[in-house]
Parts: sequence; structure tokens; C-alpha cells
Amino acid sequence: MTFRIADTFFDSLTKLTAQEQKAVKTAAFDLQMNPASPGLSMHRVDRARDPDFWTARVNRDIRLVLHKREGDTLLAYVAHHDDAYKWAETRRIDTHPRTGAAQIVQIRETVEEVVIQHYVQEAVRMPRLFAYESDDVLLSWGVPEDWLETVRDATEETVLDIAAHLPAEAGEAVLQAATGIRPEAAPIAAKGADPYAHPDASRRFRTMENVDELKTALDAPWEKWSVYLHPAQREFVERDFNGPARVIGSAGTGKTVVALHRAVRLAHELDADVLLTTFNARLAQRLADKLPLLARESVRERLTVAPLTEVIHRHHRQLFGFSKLADANDIRMLLRDAAGRHAVDADPDFLFDEWQLVVDAWDIQDSDTYRDLPRLGRKVRMAASRRDDLWRVFDQVRRELSRLDCRSYAQMCHEIRTSGGLPYTHIVIDEAQDIAVSELMLLGSTLGQERNGLFFAGDIGQRIFRAPFPWSNAGVEVRGRSRSLKVNYRTSHQIRRCGDELLPEALVEADGSEESRLGVTSVFDGPPPEIHVFPDRQSELVALSQWAQSLRSDGIEPDEIAVLVRSEELFEEFSDFDEFVLLPMHEAKGAEFRAVAVAALDHDKLPDEGRIYAARDEPQLDEVMATERHLLYVAATRARDYLWLSGIEPVSEFLTDILEAAARS
Repeated sequence: MTFRIADTFFDSLTKLTAQEQKAVKTAAFDLQMNPASPGLSMHRVDRARDPDFWTARVNRDIRLVLHKREGDTLLAYVAHHDDAYKWAETRRIDTHPRTGAAQIVQIRETVEEVVIQHYVQEAVRMPRLFAYESDDVLLSWGVPEDWLETVRDATEETVLDIAAHLPAEAGEAVLQAATGIRPEAAPIAAKGADPYAHPDASRRFRTMENVDELKTALDAPWEKWSVYLHPAQREFVERDFNGPARVIGSAGTGKTVVALHRAVRLAHELDADVLLTTFNARLAQRLADKLPLLARESVRERLTVAPLTEVIHRHHRQLFGFSKLADANDIRMLLRDAAGRHAVDADPDFLFDEWQLVVDAWDIQDSDTYRDLPRLGRKVRMAASRRDDLWRVFDQVRRELSRLDCRSYAQMCHEIRTSGGLPYTHIVIDEAQDIAVSELMLLGSTLGQERNGLFFAGDIGQRIFRAPFPWSNAGVEVRGRSRSLKVNYRTSHQIRRCGDELLPEALVEADGSEESRLGVTSVFDGPPPEIHVFPDRQSELVALSQWAQSLRSDGIEPDEIAVLVRSEELFEEFSDFDEFVLLPMHEAKGAEFRAVAVAALDHDKLPDEGRIYAARDEPQLDEVMATERHLLYVAATRARDYLWLSGIEPVSEFLTDILEAAARS
């Protein structure tokens, strides 16, 4: 006997209250231990089109929906009594006639006639997206036979609704095709093969070998531990590249999943030594936690997961011994002293930026190079004589660092670079949009010319920590080897659209290359974001508390609800929310929650006033405004199902943009 759980069960379980979920989990354990347990009061669903659907009693009102065939049991759904029976009566579990994958199929004849009629009417009124696709093509996408004509009737107005009725893999393929990306044909299973072993099915159904495995599965939401690839992502994992390659995409399109799978694929090579890295320890740990789902221990032994800063510090220590790290305060003090010694009149913030973004970043070693260097990372022209004056300051700082046996982080990168680079055969970088110049120069010198040497995953729209610069100038050329992901698997249509209002339709990189934000679609719907403007903070806090408690009443756990604010300085005002995940916006990067509240979006909180006042010219002000806007985009797109945005009058101009867009739609 085989015991399986479908992703539809996990989705339905999260809609119950915490007390109901506890009862369901107990019933699931009983079911696995004894599928014939009389306490479950199992009944065949008489009106189901699929005769193998049964229900099992959890309590007076909650029912499990099971699919029992040839001794195997599938836990398919859970809901209140009437909803559970309705779900079972309108589904069947089939083996797809073309691909051989097991599918949960909504029976077309059970969809309300008014809905089908709407699809037909829209197909007459508007161009049909798939009018000329053959049965063979649609079947290769996983579309069930009885849905072929309905899919052909899909228009821009109805394609989202139609996709929602299809098996998940077919719906995703249809949405991908609607965005202009041709889906790959699904693999075809060998005759007689287990339909649940098909790659498409393995993303939807999980086999439970024992009670411990079942407990682990039930305690973690499906999306937290399911890291299976969609066919649209597989190319980026399996393809060989004769140089650095990059995958880009907006929040929720699966860039991290691609990075994980690519690192594991490379680690299967017996002589491989793979580094999977990102920009902080918290995100690196999340990557490491998912690796056991993808790779056996012998493969993981050839794979290092660590934040890039830690890797660089460790390797520098191995090469050169201990050196004190000079932080920003140390550098500012040295710059001040050197400017005073050489009687150079310069704004301290300007000096620090010039050191950080030009001299230290690009490893400038002499005055001639500094005088002639295009001002990469800076947008203000400077006379040669002024550069000569400033160079005396920077040269003094460099010599003083050497005397004190101190190194800046960028200097550590450059010293490793000039001493042979990092000791890896492949490096995969997640959240690569925030990589520093010195880091990229080091990576480029290490593996920039190697086949499959470097692979980057990132999103320009989420760049919040680093100023933009041309990657090619740092020795890494990805043009011609950069691909975009266009299907969002994590965030509802409504939340994704809200976030998209914060960014332009295309983002331009420093080297002139362009990333289009058009054509991205989500694979599921949800409630619209709640957007509120309040007269004072107390009113905002009361309303936000009511929203959060209503989510708790719906069974959402506190650790699945995040409250995000611009900075820790606001924590005291929001101290009543410490039962939830309270974070500054930038620390939520890379995380995901079922519900997110982004609060205190006041005009003097976002964009950050301190950063605005510190901007010394219009180009720098533009950069501050762009990264602050990106920060709100990052915060809003951490939400999967529920999003709250609020502030007090007058609100942030970014929130005003969202409110105006909502009024137009």
C-alpha cells in the first residue's frame, strides 16, 4: 500500500482554523496507521464522477477527501462537509493520455454553465490566444482532453480563469504561452510507468513512507519544502554555458529554486567543488535547509553553502593570516585625518562615497589611473586637478591601512583576486542584483572564462543595497547568456499587480541593457491588497491589529504574518505586534509569508528623509529614490496571499502611486 498527499490537500488545510488543522492532522496520522480504521467513518462519494473518491470523518463537520485505488490511498482535500463533497463530486484523478502523468482534473461538465458560456462569448468578442494550436500541442502541455476546446477559446480576458480550472502544470503552461513564451512539451512516461513518478506529478503528489515523514510534511506548508522545477525553469538548470550566465525575473518567479537546482546539478560532477552563495547568513541558511530535499549526502559534500562575505573573509585569512577589518567608521576617520593633513577641502560624505564607489571598489592604485578613469559608479564630472588633490587623500588612507595591518572588505576581495582567486570549480550566486564591484571582479577573475563557471540569479527591481555599475567592466559579460522568468509561483495576481505599480515597465542597467517587466503572470488568485490612509498612528495601529487578528481567526499562524516597517526606529510604535514577525523592510529580503503588512508608509518615513538630505546632487537623489521604491516593492512582494499597506497623512508618494493605480483599475 502507498500513502500519498496532494498539494491540493495542503492548500485546503491552510484555510481551516488552527484547532481544525490539529484535528485534521490527527485524523491523517490515524489514516496512515490504519486506512480501514472504523473511527474515520469512511463513505464513498456517491455522486462523484470518479468512483474512487471517499470521505473520512474528522469531526462533526470536517471531512477528509480520499482517493482509494488498488490498495493505494491519496489524501486529496479537506474542508467542511458540504464543500468537501462538492470538491470530490467535481474532480477525477486521471493519467494524462499523452504525458502519462497523474493529474487531478476538474470535470468540465461540472463547471457552471454560465461560466463556460462567458468563455465562449468572450472568444467571439476578442481574439482567441490559442485558436490555431493543435490537439497534439495542447496535450503536450498537459491539458486534459475534455478541456482542449475551452483552452482554444481563451482570450486575454478569460485565460486566467480558464487556467485556474486546469491541472496545475497545464494551467502554468497555458499562462506561460499567454505571456509569449513557448512552453516545453512535458516528458512522456514510458508505457506502464508509475504515473505518480512523472516529473509533473512529483511536483503535485508526495509519497509518505512513515508517520515521521507525514508529521514533517503536515507541519510545513507545501510551498516551504516543495522545490521541484517547473518545465519552464528546467532550461536554466540543465543548459551548459560557455561563460557567465544569469537568470532574471520579478519577485516570486522561482529564481532561487533555479539557483538551488543548478548548484546541485553541477555538484553531481565527481570532480566538482561548488559554491552556492548569497549576500547574508540568513538567506544562505535558507538555501542550505532546502538542499537535503534535492541531493543525497554524497552530492552535498561537493557543495558549500555560505554568504559571500564569510567565504571571502575565510579565504583571505587562509591566504594572508589575520587582518583587522576596517569598517565604514574607520574609513571615515582616516579620510577626515588625511584630508586635514593635505589641506583638502571636501565634504566628508563625498570623500567616503568617492573612496567606496570608485577608489576602493575598482582597486585604483595610482594617481594616473584615478585621473584617467571613467567615473564608474559616479555621475558627477570632476576636473583632473581636483582628482590630483583627492588622490593624495586616498593614497594616505591606503598607506595608513597598510601600516595598521587593516583591510577594507573590498581590499580583501582584490588581494584574493590577485593571488589566484577562490578555490571552486563552479559558483552560483543568488540575489545577485546586490553584488558589489569588488566581489564581481573577484568572481570574474576566478571563473569568468570557464564553462559553467558562474551563474547568477537576481532581479534589478529588488536592488536595494548597491549602486548600479556595468558588469562587463568588472570582467563579467552575461549578454547573450541572460534569460528571464515570466511565471510567478509565489504571489497572487492581485499582490503581484500591486507591486508592479511601483516599478516602470522596463528597468535599465548601468551598461544600457534593459529588463522588461511586461508579460509576467501569477498562477493563482487571492484577495485584493488592503490599502489604507489614517489620520494618526493610533488609528493605524488599531485597524492593523484587527486585520492581523482576523487572519489569526482564519487559522494563519503568527510566524506566517509579517509586519514590516522602514527601520528599527519604528519598532517601539509597533511593539504590540511582537507576536508576529516584526522586521525592517530590508531584512525581509528573500523571505516569504502568507500575510504581510507594510505599515508607517508616511511621507517622512519612506523614502527615508536622512538619505534624501544626504544626496548631494540630482543623480544621487534619483538613485536614492529608486532604491527606496525598490525597497517597498521588495516588502510588498514578500506576501503570498494577503497584503496590507498603510500610512498616516500625508502618506509616502509611493503609496500615493499605488492608490492612484487602484482607483484607475
